[in-house]
Amino acid sequence: MSARSTDGTDATGPATQAVSARERGIVVAVLLLIAVLVTIDVATDLRQGASLWHVVVEIAAGIAAAAGALYLLHGAVRLRRRLARQARDLSAYRAQAEAWQAQARKQVEGLARSIDRQLDCWKLSAAEKEIAFLLLKGLSLKDIADLRGTGEKTVRAQSVAIYAKAGLGGRTELSAFFLEDLLVPSVAATGMEEG
Repeated sequence: MSARSTDGTDATGPATQAVSARERGIVVAVLLLIAVLVTIDVATDLRQGASLWHVVVEIAAGIAAAAGALYLLHGAVRLRRRLARQARDLSAYRAQAEAWQAQARKQVEGLARSIDRQLDCWKLSAAEKEIAFLLLKGLSLKDIADLRGTGEKTVRAQSVAIYAKAGLGGRTELSAFFLEDLLVPSVAATGMEEG
């Protein structure tokens, strides 16, 4: 049994859809062959004077085979159109994502440069600047020590020096200094009211 999506369409993958398309093609060919053979048989029966009932049944069988073939062909065309539309949509989504990522990358690079300039204003050493960036990324003192190949006490002492040079009370104030305005636009700036 195949999975169904919320819109009632087959929610199988491309490999299964390819198998279904192949099987559908075989069934359509068989149904068309049946319709042709029935048409030939009806023509032969009419020339030989077969009973009307026999001819009517064969015509109904031929019509059913042709209708089945048309139904399957119509489904194949609809499936092909849906897949083409999904491919176009996916292409558009990928283009939007790439554009957003490029823009976000520029913004992050600008933010990193701004943070670096502020750290220079605080007269942090190169090691202290590196630790400040790692603190802003959310790494623990132990993780920073492991990453830099130093002791945790050394990183703690350098962190305290960073906070003292910046005039900040700790990691929370350091993060807030750079990131507070990034999280949520203020209500006054957006003109929206809390509900």
